[in-house]
Amino acid sequence: MELHFFRPDDTYVHNRLLHLYVRSGKLDDAQKLFDRMPMRDVFSWNAMLSLHAKCGSVEDMWATFDEMPVRDGVSYNTVIAGFAGNGQPQKALQVLVNMHENGFAPTEYTHVSALNACSQLQGSMLGKQIHGRIVASDFRGGAFVWNALTDMYARCGEIHWARWLFDRMVDKNVVSWNTMISGYVITGIPDKCVDLFHEMQLTGCKPDQITVSNVLRAYFQCGHVVEARKLFDEIRERDRICWTTMIVGYSQNSREEDALLLFCRMLSTNMQPDGFTMSSVVSSCAKLACLHLGQAVHAKAILVGVDDDLLVSSALVDMYSSCGVIVDARFIFETMTSRNVVSWNAMIGGYAQNGQDLEALRLYEEMLQGNMKPDIITFIAVLSSCVHSNLLEQGQKYFDSISKVHEITPTLDHYAGMVSLLVRSGQGDKALSLIQQMPHQPNSVIWSSVLSSCATIGDIKLGKIAASHLFDLDPCNAGPYITLSNMYAANARWKDVASVRSLMKNRNVRKVAAYSWIEFDSKVHRFVSEDRSHPETDEIYEELHRLIKKLQVAGFIPNTKSVFHDVADNEKLASISYHSEKLALAFVLLKNPDSAIPIRIIKNIRVCGDCHMFMKYASELTGRCIILRDYNRYHHFIGG
Repeated sequence: MELHFFRPDDTYVHNRLLHLYVRSGKLDDAQKLFDRMPMRDVFSWNAMLSLHAKCGSVEDMWATFDEMPVRDGVSYNTVIAGFAGNGQPQKALQVLVNMHENGFAPTEYTHVSALNACSQLQGSMLGKQIHGRIVASDFRGGAFVWNALTDMYARCGEIHWARWLFDRMVDKNVVSWNTMISGYVITGIPDKCVDLFHEMQLTGCKPDQITVSNVLRAYFQCGHVVEARKLFDEIRERDRICWTTMIVGYSQNSREEDALLLFCRMLSTNMQPDGFTMSSVVSSCAKLACLHLGQAVHAKAILVGVDDDLLVSSALVDMYSSCGVIVDARFIFETMTSRNVVSWNAMIGGYAQNGQDLEALRLYEEMLQGNMKPDIITFIAVLSSCVHSNLLEQGQKYFDSISKVHEITPTLDHYAGMVSLLVRSGQGDKALSLIQQMPHQPNSVIWSSVLSSCATIGDIKLGKIAASHLFDLDPCNAGPYITLSNMYAANARWKDVASVRSLMKNRNVRKVAAYSWIEFDSKVHRFVSEDRSHPETDEIYEELHRLIKKLQVAGFIPNTKSVFHDVADNEKLASISYHSEKLALAFVLLKNPDSAIPIRIIKNIRVCGDCHMFMKYASELTGRCIILRDYNRYHHFIGG
């Protein structure tokens, strides 16, 4: 228009062009045009309100609204929807009040935005007031409003009222069904969700991808993994949400391998993963402690351009920590453009998991200095670091600060950490007193902490008390029986050992087999104690015998106290020499003796004291970095 010196004498053409910019999301162009308009009407102002709301510029939206010489109902609706849609529900409801005070009648769009705000605030009382106004004004509306009401009640935890409304809706559409199905998922009633899905199919209403994603979540919440996969395979056109729901569901149900296979299949369809998808896949790699897969997924995240995403970065910190590469975890942490409490927790927990307890506590103090508020997870890692470093006074200070400073109610995990600290410091009486004073009923987590701590310091009396509670709480769990039996054996109380094992036999409690595994040439090799099933068994044992002789020359003395059986010393020595992690180490040294790549061994139970010392000597003798992960934490052996 300016090129041809054309200046319209009314607002019609300008408004049409302005609305075109709004639909295209071109904020700068719209603002320039708006500023140059010789005349503006309420439609011009409303267009700018809509664009600011669409772009998330709620401050500019409010400033524009405040400058308007004249407003109409659309102006108020736009601002209410803008605040509600950009996470400021209280402001949205305040504008609703102003709208009413200024004599503007609400429309169905007003009600829907206001109900959305109530949902965010978990304010069912406010929502009920709006519901009452709808009924009192005899405003019928369509499914649009009733769907919003149903969603509000569901998100505020009043699922029965949501269902009451849903059942009385005459003109249900797919959004109505999705709202109710989603409500059951949100409130943790997956069975009802699945039943309603079947009812939906019987009515002939065709489900869409939102329906399917919610039902998939419900199946996974129920543990029905096979049914979830069957439904997923029936979908012809899958969006990113469906793929991600399926991947996350596999991961949450301990099917990490399936999650990774499905991710590969997703990529083969040219479906581009987003940050949430990538963070879920990275978490699966962390649970498997599979470094090379985690590195491959990290590379893919960089290619996709989501490596700077907060979710992805935090998951990468956790993944590298879970794979024992704490240096890379810290590098990712330091290069993050922004951090939240999840990021800090991943790094603090990573240090704690990898035995760098003092570094974990230093980072926690740095977190506080940065005015980042800790949460429940933060203190679990902090107290764990204090336990393993035997820092009683510091641990007590952190435990007290949970409620007194940070106004967080301590959980059973926090009490378990404090109880463990007290027992390991020889203050078993104080530990029992704390358990009695807890506002929670002590569970297996509390008594397991007591028992494991007693095993560490050799307190059989308190250990027996803890074990008896665990026998009652979880009679089929072999762990407490084995721990108590080993404590008796360490003190040569063989009659008590026999008594515990007899109790296990009478209750049909079976011990979980100990095994170690290692990855080599993209294949996982698994070993059990005294294993002779590997195709290269003879070579592995020869390599292990050579290594044992070298270590003994270097000063290594086998610790037969780790053998909790009443047998001769030569039998104890034979038993302890062929533990699964030692066979795994011998296998790697046999196949790759001169590599500088760290040796990564994973064990399903806690490593014994003899194997810990064995790895220390082996690391020094071979010059190899050995990273041994057991069920508790990582053990790093570098040059002894």
